[in-house]
Amino acid sequence: MRRPGFLRTAWPWRSAAYLLVCALAGAVLCAVLLLWAAVGGALSVLLVGVPLLAALPLAGLVSGAWERRLARWMGGAPVPDPHRLPGAPGPRAWLRTRYAEGATWREAGGAVLSAFLLWPLELAVVAGALLVPAWLVTTPLQLALDGEQVNVLKVWQLHGPGPAWAVAAAGAVLLALAGYPLTAAAGARAALARALAGGHERVGELVRSRARLVDAFEAERRRIERDVHDGAQQRLVALSMSLGLARLDAPPGGPLARRLAAAQAEADAALAELRELVHGIHPRVLADRGLPDACADLADRSVLPVVVDVALPGRLPPAVESAGYFAVAEALANAAKHAGASAARVHGRWSAGRLRLDVSDDGTGGADPAGGTGLTGLADRIAVVDGRLSVSSPPGGPTLLRVEIPCTPTTDPRSASSSPRTPPSSARA
Repeated sequence: MRRPGFLRTAWPWRSAAYLLVCALAGAVLCAVLLLWAAVGGALSVLLVGVPLLAALPLAGLVSGAWERRLARWMGGAPVPDPHRLPGAPGPRAWLRTRYAEGATWREAGGAVLSAFLLWPLELAVVAGALLVPAWLVTTPLQLALDGEQVNVLKVWQLHGPGPAWAVAAAGAVLLALAGYPLTAAAGARAALARALAGGHERVGELVRSRARLVDAFEAERRRIERDVHDGAQQRLVALSMSLGLARLDAPPGGPLARRLAAAQAEADAALAELRELVHGIHPRVLADRGLPDACADLADRSVLPVVVDVALPGRLPPAVESAGYFAVAEALANAAKHAGASAARVHGRWSAGRLRLDVSDDGTGGADPAGGTGLTGLADRIAVVDGRLSVSSPPGGPTLLRVEIPCTPTTDPRSASSSPRTPPSSARA
């Protein structure tokens, strides 16, 4: 089957739409920045405008997010968010982080570039590539309306239908060929947006290397889990059964029976601890049934009443499921041990290429990633899969822990299609 030619694909029209949307957004941004600077400058006499002028670089955050979203129209991997997570909750920590990182100033420079230079050029490219050839195509119609002559682009005059149709044919050819410069210009514009987001080859290589490390860790974890389950755990089961049979042969009530009973109790306790260890390495329910059922299992084992509402369109990559599971486990453990909460809620959805998990509780709040509650290590674990962890925990509560991980549902047949589901309204009442 022959592949369609470039001009018969959607790329020329997509490129034209991309440049046109970028131009309109740049014009709006230009008006907003000029109005913002004018109001801030006028109010600076009363000192009210000083914070407005100081916040002007933050306009690049909105512009940068819009540019990254638009860049996906031109294909390629999604442009990652270059901003760091604040080291502490609250607006002061957020502002301190934003003003200290280079990504904010790169996006501010990109906003100025888009608002005062790029959008007129983009509009000129679209107009020159589409409107001028389209106007030439209408030359015979213009001649018919005038009746005698037509002024082509106010450059030369044509008389008679022959020259008019020749100009129209040339315009049709130019209109067909306009897809090439449009696509080239749109590709350069998207590359600029990616460059301003800091998407360099070194970063991409680090991301790929980190993904390989995650896969290697998952393979090693499965090996350890299998060895423990098939080796030491089975030996302890056999030992407990042997001690039980020995108790049947021992005189009841004697010293030997008591010692055998104590030994069997120790073996059973060791077996229970080993099962908990295996469960902590990687829960069987997570491997077999996926993240929604694993979250419900966490709720069942929690000391708090937990409402679980996790619905996903399918199984997620194992590393993503594992990171999400341990995030929920750590959040529920913190809510019970440190926050004094009486109830918690777990909400999870997959949308726009990202898994989002929210764990909230009605505790006393004040959770601090630097306070030794495991949030720092959890943030590092989420970062391994290119995710983000944010915590909102004002003093007095409530606390909301949010995890966002970019991922794509897999087609694992064990998921049984993993249709969106909501576990019971209260997994533990």
